[in-house]
Amino acid sequence: MSRKNASPRPSLASTLKSRDTEETFDLLFYRPIGYLWALICRRLGIVPNAVTILAIVLGTAGGILLFFGQLSFTVGAIILIVFANSLDSADGQLARMTGQYSRLGRFLDGMCGDIWFVVIYFAVAYRLSQEGWGIYAYLLGLFTGPFHAKQAAMADYYRNFHLFILKGKQQSEWDDSTRLADSYARMKWFPNFLSKLAALVYLGYTRQQERTSPALQKLRALLNKRYGEEWPEEFRQAFRRQSKPLMKYTNILTFNTRIFVLFIVMLLDKPLYYFLFELTVMNLLLLYMIVRHEHICRRFTEALEKEGEA
Repeated sequence: MSRKNASPRPSLASTLKSRDTEETFDLLFYRPIGYLWALICRRLGIVPNAVTILAIVLGTAGGILLFFGQLSFTVGAIILIVFANSLDSADGQLARMTGQYSRLGRFLDGMCGDIWFVVIYFAVAYRLSQEGWGIYAYLLGLFTGPFHAKQAAMADYYRNFHLFILKGKQQSEWDDSTRLADSYARMKWFPNFLSKLAALVYLGYTRQQERTSPALQKLRALLNKRYGEEWPEEFRQAFRRQSKPLMKYTNILTFNTRIFVLFIVMLLDKPLYYFLFELTVMNLLLLYMIVRHEHICRRFTEALEKEGEA
């Protein structure tokens, strides 16, 4: 292909979701590496979903290595998980480079970290059981897991709502359950079994997020009723200013912070501390984030209702 006909090389900045929502460590480490992987995959014609599946396999293999408890295996697990996460970054960057978005891709991308952490949780529980906790180690893991899932789900939801406020629907992955339910109802199980299953799981996931954010749902309903999907720019900018400081909490509750803590406690052979960290620090951050965000939404709703009465 001649240089004249070749598509221009996208910049690193064009593959980011937004500076508002990107974590500092991601910007410094994972995004540059993911960008290089995305360029290679783009050149080879590899689609984002294939990158995600490879990331799932490598991250799961890293989780399995954590079972063994030996330093060499733990270091190997860290290397594999970091490598897998760079690919997990690359799949989204590749999708933004090529415009290859799909609901199945979002589902797989969301499942990527979930699958890793299911294996990781079993590994942590197994290591803890070897310290004399027995079956109680697994029960502690089962008790902790749903809190972890809730933390990640709400962080994802608030971050995508911020992106929606900032960039609009086309550049955000923020969804609502009503539309998802309509889309799900129109799909046939065969020959679209995997896509239909992904839509069903994603619908339940989104409904759970909405139930946890009633003030946000009320604000959204009021805005849609008054303005349709073209929300006023003045509102968008005002809400962005209030929401942006909370993005650091959404970043803490997603991946890097918890994986850093995991690496440290497993290297020190103190697996109990990981579950304790999830149950205390991360839950307190989740509660604070929800309370703050709901408070912001209620304030904007009250202001809009007063405008309507004037």
